Amino acid sequence: MLATPAPSSSETRDNTAFDALLWALSRPGLPRSLPEPGEASIIAALLDRECRVHSADPLLMPEIMRTGAELTDIEHADHVFLGTMAGIEPLVQIATGSDFYPDDGATIIIRARLGTGQTLRLTGPGVDGSVTVQVDGLPDGFWAARMSHMRYPMGFELFLLDEDQVIGVPRSTTVEVL
Repeated sequence: MLATPAPSSSETRDNTAFDALLWALSRPGLPRSLPEPGEASIIAALLDRECRVHSADPLLMPEIMRTGAELTDIEHADHVFLGTMAGIEPLVQIATGSDFYPDDGATIIIRARLGTGQTLRLTGPGVDGSVTVQVDGLPDGFWAARMSHMRYPMGFELFLLDEDQVIGVPRSTTVEVL
């Protein structure tokens, strides 16, 4: 008889984080809890040796290095950890894929405050009608810059992180500032 190995606590954490990220991306604007605050569980869930990553936050580098992911410039990265953004300049450098390979668009993780700040209306696939959220901590002009940089199906996936809460905003989601 074969025995199934029991997952370790770190495997369980990583799987829970991956599940939370997929859930958040498939239900844009609805918050989901991660197993722990900060980017560590996201890094462990998303990155491996086949990933190219860019981080604007040097404090994340030890965790990123443990995954074996390749460090690269922002325009070549599959995953971009922007931390707390001061300006919108990085958005124009982020990979959005191509008409033939839209999946080459990056996944972006940004720290923000959820439940306060600018009111946004999200519509599109995965949204039942519309979802209204409040997001603070993003630079002025962020949503306009995102919209001008996207051309569906090209674009990037976005995760907004507030401690252990995350919301997903896929490239197919339209964001209206109210």
